[in-house]
Amino acid sequence: MAAFSILTYNMHKGFSGDGRRSFVLPRMRDALALADADVVFLQEAQGEHQRHAERVADWPDASQFEFLADTLWPHYAYGRNALYDHGHHGNAILSRYPLLTWENIDVSPYPFAASRSLLHGVIEPPGGTRLHLVCIHFGFLAAERRPQIRRLCEHIEARIPHGEALVVAGDFNDWWGRAERGFNSALGLREVFRALHGRHARSFPSWAPLFPMDRIYCRGLRPTAARRLAGPPWATLSDHAPLQAWFEL
Repeated sequence: MAAFSILTYNMHKGFSGDGRRSFVLPRMRDALALADADVVFLQEAQGEHQRHAERVADWPDASQFEFLADTLWPHYAYGRNALYDHGHHGNAILSRYPLLTWENIDVSPYPFAASRSLLHGVIEPPGGTRLHLVCIHFGFLAAERRPQIRRLCEHIEARIPHGEALVVAGDFNDWWGRAERGFNSALGLREVFRALHGRHARSFPSWAPLFPMDRIYCRGLRPTAARRLAGPPWATLSDHAPLQAWFEL
């Protein structure tokens, strides 16, 4: 099949990450449209926020992931992983191809920690091959991430056949690049930037990327290119820089 691309982005709930908390969702939509990815993995997508809807100019009537999807990605799924009195946010997958199935799996290890989940969807790009998509946003602390990574491994082993292609991407909050040590070697996952460039991409903070917080892993696909979207306009949008990768089955 022809090459296709996947982009992962912690969108910071539509606000700039430079401390001024400017609402930049319309600019994010324009920038994502120019990136022209076939599938977009989003973290910190605001599903609803009643206070912002009342106070923030240009706040969309629809959810943020629906606003970003617009006419470019007609198919999407949303997995809520943080619920509060005035709204909720979570992970989302936007796709040019229909989502055959999707589910949201809670991986929050402790009641006192921030809620986290895995959003698992399945698409069938042209060519008839099923492709599994797992969008993640893991915890800030290593004590949170270790059980979350175990839960990810268990889910992949139980629900995704080895003969079907898989992409796992998102915000691992893994400052030191150690998350892979928790992967079961039988999973056969490889990180795209390490495979192509020899090291993880530095994606945080967006205006001066120093830390490799975000990742794209794959199995049953051949990565052909990968880039970090840095510089304008990305440096003035979220606090994370997006990562984009191209694949062939």
